[in-house]
Amino acid sequence: MRVSAKSDYALRALIEMTARADGRAVSAEELGRLQEIPHGFLQAILADLRRAGIVMSQRGQSGGWRMGRDASTVSVADVIRAVDGPLVSVYGLRPEAVSYNDSADVLQHVWIAARDALRDVFEQVSIQQLADGELPEVVTSRTAREEAWQPH
Repeated sequence: MRVSAKSDYALRALIEMTARADGRAVSAEELGRLQEIPHGFLQAILADLRRAGIVMSQRGQSGGWRMGRDASTVSVADVIRAVDGPLVSVYGLRPEAVSYNDSADVLQHVWIAARDALRDVFEQVSIQQLADGELPEVVTSRTAREEAWQPH
């Protein structure tokens, strides 16, 4: 899987919003500056997150962006889906919608297994956990293995 800049930036912006102790709204300009995210790109990401109900905008002098849902209920998978679509797609289709001839039909099982493995991690990690720096066991057990860090 390739993690897009859009997903990475979205997650970084949400971590920044959630980590604020005062819970105040934060401007897109400040988010972009703190996380080194290009302003125009960030605006498009925030619009996607707003459409998904993950963030909300607040107008006025103390305006900006804030979480639209409790950060503990927003998973990494929710964010990726909001900004990039399905976790796994084949030719822009969900794996279960792809059809193959008999000799290649086994590929569909590989794509579905890959999606299931991604869900196993992405759906169990919340924005709140990321902001707190406390990852669930499903992540820590995988990253504790030395081979997980080796490029292939």
